Amino acid sequence: MVRYQNPVRLLLLAVGILLARLGLVRREHVVRTTDLSWPRIVTGLARMSKNAVDVAMVGIAVGEVAIAGVGFAGPFWGIAFSLGGGFAAGTIALVSQGFGANAHDEIGQAIRSSAVIVLALTLPVAAVFASIPHDLVALIANDEATTRAGADYLRVVAFGVPFAGLNLVGSRVFIGADDAWTPMLVRGGGAIVNILANAVFIFVLDMGVTGAALGTVLANVLVTATFVVALLAGRIPGVGDLPVTVDPFGTYLHWDTITDVFEIGLPVVGRNSVWTIAKFPMLAIVALFGPSVVAAYVIVRRIMGLMNTPGWGFALAASSLVGQELGEGDEADAEAYANDILVFSLATYAVFAVVVAAFAQPIVELFVGADADPNTVPTAVGLTYAACVAVLAQSVKGTAAGPLDASGDTNVTFYSQAVGMVGFAIPLAYVGAVVPAVGIAGLYLSFLGEALVPAVINFWRYRSGKWKAISQEYRPDSPVADD
Repeated sequence: MVRYQNPVRLLLLAVGILLARLGLVRREHVVRTTDLSWPRIVTGLARMSKNAVDVAMVGIAVGEVAIAGVGFAGPFWGIAFSLGGGFAAGTIALVSQGFGANAHDEIGQAIRSSAVIVLALTLPVAAVFASIPHDLVALIANDEATTRAGADYLRVVAFGVPFAGLNLVGSRVFIGADDAWTPMLVRGGGAIVNILANAVFIFVLDMGVTGAALGTVLANVLVTATFVVALLAGRIPGVGDLPVTVDPFGTYLHWDTITDVFEIGLPVVGRNSVWTIAKFPMLAIVALFGPSVVAAYVIVRRIMGLMNTPGWGFALAASSLVGQELGEGDEADAEAYANDILVFSLATYAVFAVVVAAFAQPIVELFVGADADPNTVPTAVGLTYAACVAVLAQSVKGTAAGPLDASGDTNVTFYSQAVGMVGFAIPLAYVGAVVPAVGIAGLYLSFLGEALVPAVINFWRYRSGKWKAISQEYRPDSPVADD
């Protein structure tokens, strides 16, 4: 009953049922997609709110230099999510298909192998960040005060990198097993802990950006510990039994599974890394516009992250539901789910975009203190309007990638992201920075280029239907009929 009355669930159902009455989607698909996606959307809202609160708190407590510093450190922290989220795509593909085929041994093996891969890659990254944070931030920041603030943040948050990667794997395990409720509770609770810890560290203990980083590390450690205990015990007190458990004494270095996770996940790592790596030249270009534009850009990125939270649910719901149908060998129903989720997602994103556009200025003003540069707010408001248009394309981009991820067809989504960022977003921003006649409009167009180009390519690949044939390479050996 608690789940049914959740306002996010009710909003999604209202949008979905309206679409069903118009004959655009199937009602049963709306209900199942809503049940799987709304907890993930709540998780996204909690975590993106945490990111926004980080910026707002340090902005109010320290000023725009702190906002810019956290913004410049952000791409480095994003590497944890590129690695963890990328290989977690391999996890959800194997877990969802294994869950659909009742191949529980293969699910456990996928989880153990995914954890090994993520740890092997994130531990060295964390060591580098902790060792030379100032040198790294100085690569993109253009003044010492901003560099110092970013380095202080990165030095501490580095210790959370492996935990952030493992958290993404843990979350995808449950979503692949048709349970988005558990990761919502765990990761959403972690976001709340993060916000409360930040308030203490920043305002009570006066730790500034270091306090924001410390709160992030603490929350990620707690979330990882909870996922580990849940997967080992098969239950969480107050939540009940879980659909997946893991034998900690099973094989970790199972070569075939590691290979599958790598084949599926590596292009997604590349796809995620394109945006993460692109943040470095993008922020360097934005810095050419001046400090107030940097602060405005960082603020709008946090707002855009909040607007993009429906994609957290719809893309992963598509991966899970499509993967389960593929695991059962029902390609027609897999495609039907994917079609309906695409329409459902676009309509929901439109609702979010309209609301944010209507309240753009008061939303932006929440991030800045009384002594902010007078140009920061109007610049951020204009960028917010551009972001409201871009997220509509972001909807198609992310949701079309869902069935491709579920099937193991992840190469094209990597290429599409690269073309969008390198071929359009970065050049458009640079033109705005160096051609006065274009100016800030270059950043507006940059937002659209990074989303629209990959949206078109991902949708084209999805409509080709090739992903259904590719999925046969990764389906469990034991069909449902044999269980």
